[in-house]
Amino acid sequence: MPSGGLKVVVTGGAGFLGLRLVRRILERGTVIGKSGRKESVSEIIIADSHIPSEFPTLGPLVRLARGSIADPEFVGDLIAGDDVSIFHLASIVSGEAEQDFDLAMQINLHGHLNVLEAARKLNSCPKYVFASSIAAYGGANTPKSVSETTRLVPQTTYGATKVIAELLINDYSRKGFIDGRAARLGMVIVRPGKPNRAASSFGSGIIREPLKGLNYNVPVPLNTYIPVVSYRTAVDGLLALHDVEYSRLGDDRIINLPMISISLNDIVKGLKSVASDRELGRIAAAPDPFTMEIVAGWPADVGGERAKELGLPIDTNIDDIIRAYIDDYVDAPPVTK
Repeated sequence: MPSGGLKVVVTGGAGFLGLRLVRRILERGTVIGKSGRKESVSEIIIADSHIPSEFPTLGPLVRLARGSIADPEFVGDLIAGDDVSIFHLASIVSGEAEQDFDLAMQINLHGHLNVLEAARKLNSCPKYVFASSIAAYGGANTPKSVSETTRLVPQTTYGATKVIAELLINDYSRKGFIDGRAARLGMVIVRPGKPNRAASSFGSGIIREPLKGLNYNVPVPLNTYIPVVSYRTAVDGLLALHDVEYSRLGDDRIINLPMISISLNDIVKGLKSVASDRELGRIAAAPDPFTMEIVAGWPADVGGERAKELGLPIDTNIDDIIRAYIDDYVDAPPVTK
């Protein structure tokens, strides 16, 4: 690693959000370090269990590390040095976690503990940003409008592992092992490429596939309300949360990033308005019981007052989110794998 400057480790860095986060850090060149001042970034490590052969070349500051966070030796080698910031994005996604309990525990729980313990062993209280999820909420008695103070009763294995991770981040921060902060994300849209095994993938598919001229069957009713955040705002929110002064977060390090609560019908209307000059594929509801059961436990509206007080970025409307996706991925060469 080049001498001087900050080392940044991004677990799950070869994924969609991870890669965009790395590109954004490279654009900026600096982040706010533990000193409270801007520090230049001397190295970024992209750690992922799967790094495709066609992965883009990102320059001399970026190093690729292929391996699993379930391996404590691999994680320990990653998280080493005097001045390190950690963005922990690696996770088994919701649908896959629900179908494979053991894998979810191995990665989302024990893998997270490996990352936390490696950070603790630095003895330097490194900044630690965790990508959590609104799947932390749930349960039949959970209101459709929630805040950071709403009781958490997750009804998926994925959500349960996120809640456990949040509690650990608070406690490791209380003990001075890390300077932790967790960002609860809503449905991040619009993801390019192929659908993944996340239950939330229909939020992107309802926009992405019709823009390709493909018909798309939505696995939940179109009057379903979901909390969404654009990928641009999600990435900028993770970075902004990293840069927030330690004392402003207090005992509870968990923040709901601001989200737009919107029905799928209104997403479709926004798509037809923004892309009125394009031949869109047909959109229809084709309810899937497995997906509907997971989505039924999500809140429809997620309050983000603390994020707003901290000055974290906010999306404006669904039309702007769709326009950004068209500019970044439909009408321009792809910038991710």
